Amino acid sequence: MLSKTMQEALNQQVFMEAQSSQAYLAMASWAEIQPGLKGVTQFFFRHSEEERMHMLKLIHYINERGGFAVVPALEQPVLTFVSLKKAFEKLLDHELKVSGSINDLVDLSLKEKDYATHNFLQWYVNEQMEEERLARECNDKLELVGDDKSGLYLFDRDIMTMDQD
Repeated sequence: MLSKTMQEALNQQVFMEAQSSQAYLAMASWAEIQPGLKGVTQFFFRHSEEERMHMLKLIHYINERGGFAVVPALEQPVLTFVSLKKAFEKLLDHELKVSGSINDLVDLSLKEKDYATHNFLQWYVNEQMEEERLARECNDKLELVGDDKSGLYLFDRDIMTMDQD
C-alpha cells in the first residue's frame, strides 16, 4: 500500500512524464516542418511515445499498489525553436529535471522504507542514465557540427542509430 505522500509524489512524476511526452511531441511537430529533418522528426516522435509509456507504467504501478493515479492537465509546451541546437539543449535540460525528480522519489521511497517502490524506481534510474547520455551525445555532436549543412545532414541521418547504442 502506498502512503499518501508517496502517491502524491508518484502522481507528480506522472505529470512530469506526460509533460515530457507533450514537449517532445511539440519538438517533433516543429522538426517535421523544417526542411530535411526527417530523422530528427522520427527521433522526437519516438521519444514522445517513450515518455507516454513511462507515464503509463507509473499509472499502473500506483493503481496496483492501492493508490489512485491521476491523469493530469498539461501545460502548453514550447512550440517553436530558433535552431535545432536549441531544441536539443531543451531536451537535455528537460531530461536533467526528470532525473532529479526520479532521484527525489528514490530518496522518498528509502525514507518511507517503501522498498517495493524503491525497487520499481530502479528501472527509471537506469532509463534516465540512458536518456541523459543520449541527450548529451546529441548536443555534443551538434556542437561539433555548428552551422555546417553537410554536418546537419549527417546528424539527421545518423540520429536514429544513435538512439540504439
